[in-house]
Amino acid sequence: MRRHKIRGLYAITPDSENTGELLGKTQQALAGGVRCIQYRNKSVDNGLRKEQAGLLLQLCRKHEIPLIINDDIDLALEIDADGVHVGRDDSTVSDARKFLQQDKIVGASCYNNLDLAIEAEKQGADYVAFGAFFPSVTKPEATPVSISLINHARQILTIPVVGIGGIQLNNAAMVIHNGCDAIAVCSDLFQAGNIRVRAAQYAQLFAGNL
Repeated sequence: MRRHKIRGLYAITPDSENTGELLGKTQQALAGGVRCIQYRNKSVDNGLRKEQAGLLLQLCRKHEIPLIINDDIDLALEIDADGVHVGRDDSTVSDARKFLQQDKIVGASCYNNLDLAIEAEKQGADYVAFGAFFPSVTKPEATPVSISLINHARQILTIPVVGIGGIQLNNAAMVIHNGCDAIAVCSDLFQAGNIRVRAAQYAQLFAGNL
């Protein structure tokens, strides 16, 4: 897959030991219009993580949507995923770029720190993520971020900006309209009664912007 520009609904998978359920939910999300999947599972062993990531990659390839691995360059290399996402305490963007092929995606969490984002872009990041914009179920300890940071970032950065943290259908438009190229969602998507419909509702918020 060619290097993919990050835009639209960016889904982060929930922790799950049930691989079949995880694949089924991800299939629904993809059918609804997700533009990128990040595999993140902190609750299972390395063997199951490899199995799940490999199966998710097959699913994503069928839909021609990139699969990005959270915080694990080795796993991304092992299954030939489409990219990796690193955080402040993980490998650096330059490390990821050194080990991954040039056509792979490298993203970085920058929290509420624009300087981190500027440095990530210099090191070769394809996108940066800011957040949490709202209280987050997935990461309740996350640092709060002001919406105004997006506007500032858009004036300085040339790479896509992803909004993350507590984003739900009722607040996503605010983040998008203030300049985020993509929004990362986990709980409000994968815990929805109808995941395909919820993904389509999110995708509609980007109509005309993709």
